[in-house]
Amino acid sequence: MAERGLAVLPLPQLRARLREARDANALLQTEVEMFEKWYRKMEPCSLSLQLLSETHDAPLVLTQMRGRYKSKLHGATDYFVGLIVEQKCELAERELTEMKNEIQRMKEDSKQTLQNLEAVIEEADVWWADIKKAISDFEKDIISTTSSKKGSIIASEKLLRYMEKKNRQRDLLREKLCLKNYLLKCYKKKLQQQLRQKEQIGETFHEVRLQQMQVRNAQYQEKIAEKNEELLQLKITSGKTIQVLNFYRRKLQDAMETSTSLMKDISQRKELLEKIEREAALVEEQRAEAESVNRQLQKQLSDYSIPPVLSYVQKKTAVTDLENRLKAWERKVAVAEMSLQSYCRAWNQVKMSGNQH
Repeated sequence: MAERGLAVLPLPQLRARLREARDANALLQTEVEMFEKWYRKMEPCSLSLQLLSETHDAPLVLTQMRGRYKSKLHGATDYFVGLIVEQKCELAERELTEMKNEIQRMKEDSKQTLQNLEAVIEEADVWWADIKKAISDFEKDIISTTSSKKGSIIASEKLLRYMEKKNRQRDLLREKLCLKNYLLKCYKKKLQQQLRQKEQIGETFHEVRLQQMQVRNAQYQEKIAEKNEELLQLKITSGKTIQVLNFYRRKLQDAMETSTSLMKDISQRKELLEKIEREAALVEEQRAEAESVNRQLQKQLSDYSIPPVLSYVQKKTAVTDLENRLKAWERKVAVAEMSLQSYCRAWNQVKMSGNQH
């Protein structure tokens, strides 16, 4: 199915998939190389095997140590199947520190080589200055003389003296270098004799060192067994602590849930309390307004007085007289408007007749 899905994809997506797969394979290859490197470094008994291989009884001891190491490896595979994330991170940090140390060493070596090259350049500059000086002296003393006086005996003698002087200087330098070479050979022979003496002394103490290494190996094996037992105990105790931590984690989760529910309830009750306070303030304002209206009404009620009946009758008759007078004036106004309209019509007729004549 995967091959059919890849066959359906277009060419750019296939190329992108191929690049991703190559990058992933490169990362995995780098990780595998790093793990193999640290496995070879952290492999036990590698140093002791290397030292034991130099002795005469190396094959027998090597076979014994390899048998023990293989049995340990078979025992270790029962407990460790693969690396966890913490172990991978630790290996990566160690590789990073080792790479930093390697870069620092390379920097120091490059500085040393740079200093050596600078010294060589300075020495070459000195030699080149000497050569230039010799060339200038030769041109000044010999070539200028021979060019001015061609075929003269003085120039040829001067050239011979110059060549003899240079040959003497070369012979002196050769003798000096031969003497220095002889002294260095003597010093080299002396160092070789001291090295042979040290090797002879080392061969005498080699068996003693081998026995000491065997004793140390046995001690280390005992320590490894003790550490394995301690590790097993720590695993058992860690399992118990994990159970206790899970119990307390569940309790903490329940407490957090109850705390969140209580916080929600408290927030809801706070909102309800604020709403009640707003309503109470509104009711208080309405009560104050009603009290003020009630006071005004009570004041009006206290100030109220009933007029006498005679004044009421007089007022009532005065009102009816005023209404009758109003109706009479309205009739007079209507009559005046009608007369005004008749006068306006008559005036318009007069104006029209005047315009015709």
